[in-house]
Amino acid sequence: MADHQKIYPAPAPEPEQEVLPKPTAPLVPRGSSRSENGDPERQQPPLRRSLTPYSQPKKRSCCKKCLCWSCCLFFLVIILLGILAAIIYFVFQPKIPKYSVDSMRITQFNINNDMSLSATFNVNITARNPNKKIGIYYENGSHLSVWYKGTNLCEGSLPKFYQGHRNTTVLNVKMTGQTENATNLLQSLQVDQQSGIIPLNLRVKVPIRIKLGKLKLTKWKFLLKCRLNVDSLSQDNIIRIRDNKCKVRFRF
Repeated sequence: MADHQKIYPAPAPEPEQEVLPKPTAPLVPRGSSRSENGDPERQQPPLRRSLTPYSQPKKRSCCKKCLCWSCCLFFLVIILLGILAAIIYFVFQPKIPKYSVDSMRITQFNINNDMSLSATFNVNITARNPNKKIGIYYENGSHLSVWYKGTNLCEGSLPKFYQGHRNTTVLNVKMTGQTENATNLLQSLQVDQQSGIIPLNLRVKVPIRIKLGKLKLTKWKFLLKCRLNVDSLSQDNIIRIRDNKCKVRFRF
């Protein structure tokens, strides 16, 4: 009997492992770190808040433009006013009127029973207009006053009239007033009267209108201040004016 040969099953061949090519570039970019929580490419990027546009620079630019235009308009107005003033000056050649107090007379200057002082002055004022092409309208609402060391002695007003080109007008103004508690005032007057120099101030406020050719301008305020030195203040006596200085100012 023939010997039976034992046949053992051959082991199955191992599957060949597929050889992958070496990566030419790193899986993780240089300078970055691996994430411990998984693939960084699969992670969602962090949420970013949407920022609203900042509108303040636009407001600032608008303010700068408005300021620039305002400055330009302001300088343009100044230039136009300068040109107009130059035209008026060269065409009309304006000159300031001149004024002087020529004479003064006291018709009443006495003490009443209640120690008040009653005074009445007649003042002659000369107004000179040296302009060739400019006239002056003296309007209603004028006010004149005579002061002695801060005390108002009497008041009056100018008449309404028109003063033409190169005209000289003499105005006679009557001024009256009453001063309460004039005891100290009389004592001071007696001291000054002995020295022969009594300081007085004449103040004049008159609304006027300037006429340039045929053009009548708006109303201005005319202010006149005159400083006088007289020899005495006595009733029914012509007072000698030692000197007087008058200054003129105009206001719109």
